[in-house]
Amino acid sequence: MKQHEYEVTVKHIADAQGNPSTYTEALQFKAYNHDDIFKVLAYVQKTELVDDESAKAFAVGLKLFGEVLLENKDVPLFQAFMPQFVQFMKALKKSAPKES
Repeated sequence: MKQHEYEVTVKHIADAQGNPSTYTEALQFKAYNHDDIFKVLAYVQKTELVDDESAKAFAVGLKLFGEVLLENKDVPLFQAFMPQFVQFMKALKKSAPKES
């Protein structure tokens, strides 16, 4: 299956108490997805479920998580969760306003 390729970077800025991070390096990795995550983000933003920053985190996290689930569907933990994930995705797809 052809997949979109992404480079994900996470930089720790501050801890839960607001202190500057002590981590010196960013977490960086490549990720692949059957969906265009930027199109998914645009869709999530149309739903207006959450603010823009949360929409970015949600769309990226959802698609990264979902792809791992699909690629590892034989893992018992993921098998047990798959029905709920499918149901959640169906509900999300119904939540965007209809275009006229």
